[in-house]
Amino acid sequence: MAENTWQRYELRLRVHPQTLADVRRAVGARLRLWGRDELITAAAMCVTELLSNVHKHAASPDCVLALEERPHGIYAAVSDSESGLPVVKEPDFLSESGRGMFLLSKTAHTWGTDLTPTGKTVWFTLRAEAVDP
Repeated sequence: MAENTWQRYELRLRVHPQTLADVRRAVGARLRLWGRDELITAAAMCVTELLSNVHKHAASPDCVLALEERPHGIYAAVSDSESGLPVVKEPDFLSESGRGMFLLSKTAHTWGTDLTPTGKTVWFTLRAEAVDP
């Protein structure tokens, strides 16, 4: 039986708008390392949205970003200390905010939330397109 060789990357951080570009670069570097270049743009957008929500809605900016390599793509999750769940609403495209979870819901293959003893985890998966040799 083949051993699971999928990798996991975890980053503990204190979210601040000025740190988002650095986190996007770290996500891109990790996905390039895993050979998932085609997922970088979508993953960076989705991770940025989750981290922005921590900054805007959580009492504490401390959170954990986890990335996992999966057979057909990636899994990403942001865990924070807030128990309030994100809401997806029809976007008002004239508004300066409020579109992020809508965009994430349309970009990610799957996504969801899990309540934890210390808050919540919001996660998503992205699947790589099948490429014929």
